Amino acid sequence: MATAYAEKLFTSGPVFTAGRTTGAQVAVRDGRVVAVGPDLAGLAGPATERIDLAGRLLIPGFQDAHIHAVMAGVELGQCDLTGTVDRDEYRRRIRAYADAHPEAEWITGGGWSMESFENGVPDRRILDELVPDRPVYLMNRDHHAGWANSRALEWAGITAETSDPADGRIDRDARGEPVGGLQEGAMSLVAAVVPPITAAVRLSGLMRAQELLHSLGITAWQDAMLCATNGYADVSDAYLEMARTGALTATVVGALWWDRDRGAEQIPELVAKRDAMTIGRLRCDSVKLMLDGIAENFTAAMTAPYRDSCGHATGNAGLSFIDPDRLPEYVAALDRLGFQPHFHALGDRAVRDGLNAVERARRENGVRDTRPHLAHLQVVHPDDVPRFAALGAVANIQALWATHEPQMDDLTLPFLDPELGRRQYPFGDLHRAGARLAAGSDWPVSSPDPIQGMHVAVNRVLRGTGREPFLPEQRLSLEVALEAYTAGSAFVNHLDDTGCIEPGFRADLAVLDRDPFAGPPEEIGEARVDMTLVDGKAVFTRE
Repeated sequence: MATAYAEKLFTSGPVFTAGRTTGAQVAVRDGRVVAVGPDLAGLAGPATERIDLAGRLLIPGFQDAHIHAVMAGVELGQCDLTGTVDRDEYRRRIRAYADAHPEAEWITGGGWSMESFENGVPDRRILDELVPDRPVYLMNRDHHAGWANSRALEWAGITAETSDPADGRIDRDARGEPVGGLQEGAMSLVAAVVPPITAAVRLSGLMRAQELLHSLGITAWQDAMLCATNGYADVSDAYLEMARTGALTATVVGALWWDRDRGAEQIPELVAKRDAMTIGRLRCDSVKLMLDGIAENFTAAMTAPYRDSCGHATGNAGLSFIDPDRLPEYVAALDRLGFQPHFHALGDRAVRDGLNAVERARRENGVRDTRPHLAHLQVVHPDDVPRFAALGAVANIQALWATHEPQMDDLTLPFLDPELGRRQYPFGDLHRAGARLAAGSDWPVSSPDPIQGMHVAVNRVLRGTGREPFLPEQRLSLEVALEAYTAGSAFVNHLDDTGCIEPGFRADLAVLDRDPFAGPPEEIGEARVDMTLVDGKAVFTRE
């Protein structure tokens, strides 16, 4: 019988799989790993591509369990303010973009940071000076706030007499006049009059995003906002187009957006969307339920009220975007229909509400393989930490946020109840309590680079900042962090033949330019991806 030779054979390097690093060779054929062992020379034929790792680390492809790829890709082609917090640099980029696009009716884009402005609130007058003749609307890096100039506010009809929406806030001066900042649901007031981006722009954005994500070793992801409402753009047509044509080389789970202005009557529509939008590499059987906002603008739902600038408790403990009394009913119904609940839960009250809903679903439906996951988890009450493992709810972490930076030190810690401040991003506690960890970036909120996320998960400090570690007792080991970004996210995505390098698993792989286990933890973030493979075929190779 003729030997079925490998198409690719990886040699001379460490391999990370099943939570540990081992010295092994890996053979790939027909898109699958066919063998892992110390000596696979017998599987190398005349046409076998031999890849000498030369000490570089071979890992399962990274998977992002919470991302907004289309939105991020589109913004890369708009007025892009990411990567800086310098207001003068904002001015330079905005002016340059406006000059380069004289035909644009609106100047749109985003990526600004709240730390760039006093109290986190941007000023319309800056934009008025730069672009006086056209409306400007720029979302901040976490997409929970917008920055509008006077022309945009005028077009949206926002004045001192405009009431705040129930799920948001118009930032105002002492006279009640809008200053240019729009928080949470208030963004929809301007978003409603911004010309929608075209299908072609959405498509090019997704193509741009996929190329970048592959270059970071990412082979699959879960997009947390398809078929969006509540002021957010629907980007699902880009995925459908790429899935139908085969241009989608990543495997994608789409989380269908739960319209927080409606109730259970939308569930049949979600079923229809799931059926219509499961094509090729795209599967849409997750539902995104946004339970609260963010801590920096005091909309994350907490168990204790926020403090004012003098340290006194206020009457505000954040917002619940979905009625907590109805949420368990909705989640149980979704679980019964085979949907995966995907929660945005930042504050500890929102986390508790999400877990209560999962508990209700488990009680009514039994333990079904829907793999609910709660994303962000900025604050988790100690009483709720063990509930993740008990309920089989996955802790979906965005590790890059667990660090000292101005948005944390200037806009969060001074305004949180001190006890809540000590409970932030409790990755270590969750792991020790037996919770399954998955990981994502929330890009474009923060960098999509999993290596930088792992660096912070292990060190609790951003690479190169020289700051003190943030709550260092919550560190993860590199093994646990890498497992979260691979097998953990693969579990969340129901991609059970990925996330591990074992015979029979898909050859979704990445080669790092070094073995980060061989160096000190503070050098983890220096690693880069040299090659990314999907189904055994290279989708990225570093030149």
